[in-house]
Amino acid sequence: MTAAARSRPGPGRGFAKRISVALFLLPALALYGVLVLLPIIQAAYYSLFKWNGLKPLTDFVGLANYEKALSDPVFIGAVSHNVLIIVLSLTLQIPFALGLALMLNRRFRGRAIMRLIFFAPYVISGVITGIVFQLILLPDGLADRSLEGAGLGAFVQGWLADPSIVMLTMFFIITWKYFGFHMILLLAGLQGIPRELEEAAAIDGASRWQTTRRITLPLLGPTLRVSVFLSMIGALQVFDLIWVTTRGGPVNASNTMATYMIDWGFRRTQLGYGSAAAVILFLMALAVALVYQRKVLRRDVEGALTTGPG
Repeated sequence: MTAAARSRPGPGRGFAKRISVALFLLPALALYGVLVLLPIIQAAYYSLFKWNGLKPLTDFVGLANYEKALSDPVFIGAVSHNVLIIVLSLTLQIPFALGLALMLNRRFRGRAIMRLIFFAPYVISGVITGIVFQLILLPDGLADRSLEGAGLGAFVQGWLADPSIVMLTMFFIITWKYFGFHMILLLAGLQGIPRELEEAAAIDGASRWQTTRRITLPLLGPTLRVSVFLSMIGALQVFDLIWVTTRGGPVNASNTMATYMIDWGFRRTQLGYGSAAAVILFLMALAVALVYQRKVLRRDVEGALTTGPG
């Protein structure tokens, strides 16, 4: 009992420990407040005014900017484009990245090179990616000439000029850019699964598909759920690739909430209205994050939490 009592920190030592923790956290909290919380508060405040960014904030309009945005068909279309990217990402991009991760988790010659090749697009700047694909997809550009040279000239389209397919074209570019990130994330999760489990299943007569379905995918669940979460949040915030490639065109057919916000806030110098669009985007992303964390990630987060001895 005496030894246990001696090992417990006294009130003074506990207070000093809290002070040291607070001092270490203070710089990070200060940066978070200045670079994250303050801009959010400013955007919410500016959104209540009709303001061009130059004149004083005198024309108070209340929630009129929000009413205008939520009744604007172009903004509603931008929201639908973000939702489309989310749906396509979850049904095509994530399964594609998962399939590649499963393949590259096997032992074969050249595996490291293939991992590097598939991951390389992610480290390329989004601006560079947009410009390169813009040049490739120009009329009579590399894509069209390649199809014609392969005898597939009938499939030539106005890839960035046709409103009916421009979002599919942009999704292809987004997938090319980001699937490597999800592949590496899932591959890291796969490498954390003990191989002994797969070997034991093989000894028991399970096929590779049965092993993947019954053992690998359930154990990969936490990593897969994080990948899905990042994909959804990224799809809501996608901006650079679309802005560089199409500027939201043609006729707003590839607009997203982020490009709509920048277009109205900076190109049309209506920063009050653009701030309202930014706040709506922030609230939507926050709602998705909170609901997903509450309904999907809750078990993973609670399982990761540990408490010290009382």
